[in-house]
Amino acid sequence: MIRLAQPQLGEEEIQAVSQVIRSGIIASGPQVHRFEQTFAAYVGVRHAIAVSNGTVALHAALLGAGIGPGDRVVTTPFTFVATANSILYCGAVPVFCDIDPETFNLSPAALAETLAALKEAGTPAKAVLLVHLFGLPCDMAAIMAIAAEHGAIVIEDCAQAHGAAYNGRRVGTFGVAGTFSFYATKNLTTGEGGMVVTDSDEVARRVRRLVNHGRVDRYEHALLGYNYRMTDLAAAMGLVQLGKLDQFNLKRRAHAMRLSRQLRDVPGLKLPAEPEGCYHVYHQYTVRHPHRDELARWLRERGVETGIIYPLPLHRQPLYRDMGYGEQQLPNAEAAAREVLSLPVHPGLSEQDVQVVAEGVRSFALRELPSR
Repeated sequence: MIRLAQPQLGEEEIQAVSQVIRSGIIASGPQVHRFEQTFAAYVGVRHAIAVSNGTVALHAALLGAGIGPGDRVVTTPFTFVATANSILYCGAVPVFCDIDPETFNLSPAALAETLAALKEAGTPAKAVLLVHLFGLPCDMAAIMAIAAEHGAIVIEDCAQAHGAAYNGRRVGTFGVAGTFSFYATKNLTTGEGGMVVTDSDEVARRVRRLVNHGRVDRYEHALLGYNYRMTDLAAAMGLVQLGKLDQFNLKRRAHAMRLSRQLRDVPGLKLPAEPEGCYHVYHQYTVRHPHRDELARWLRERGVETGIIYPLPLHRQPLYRDMGYGEQQLPNAEAAAREVLSLPVHPGLSEQDVQVVAEGVRSFALRELPSR
């Protein structure tokens, strides 16, 4: 079976983790500090704070940016549930805004309408929490301008976009804060883990305290905090993975370009977009097809694993439906959820694997259809 995702771990990661175990410092220690410094330099920010996973990175970033009870935070309905849940953790109110059907990211036009409606209702948004979905940067020039016009700060969920860039500038550097996940399937993994990045000294100070029990001194705690720390075991793996990230991304892009060349004329198939100025790192190579479920079954029968990411928009999830979001109409997100299918593109694939994926998709289009 050609897997949809496969962590790329080698002897270097094993040696790095083994050295930490032998050192006796396995909790948050010098490797975490080094990982933070190296990651901040890679992204191009002044501060990086390592945490235990990507969800707590979102929570800490929102709190560090001053999001609190009753604040409206506009976000996308087409993402993993942790994005919106992190808003709820703060006591804030998620406001869902429709996506661009070409990119799957927040639509700038829909965002402008949503922010204007909130302001007119007397509940202006305090923040926009965007997601660089599947590794493709959002339209940051438009979104930053729209948010500024309405007095909203921007926080970037970069969980799937390690190394992605917009007009040569890496994601995570545009808003007041950015967050990353290092889950097992990400472009860079530590098994579990995450990072908050920011150029704001104040946001960084607050986040550092929040993720370590609100600590300002060894036994002095100034605010209600959490145990969101990363271990040196994870950081050691992360340092090795960070050194490989650009090469991993280049392989993902090469596989994606090959798939796009071979699938561009397949009837009914819509390929991933890469707008001008965007550097897509293809955490997922996500296509659209009106017969998505049939295509997925066809490929599985031919030894190709696929993924439906995401089959249910957040406003249709039981949690959010029960909170009163279920009647909201977000047609682009709903249509995408019915049609998206992610194909294997990870750096562990061989050229032959990519060829098998492409031929499988093409054979579906050429299959003998039953007479009607």
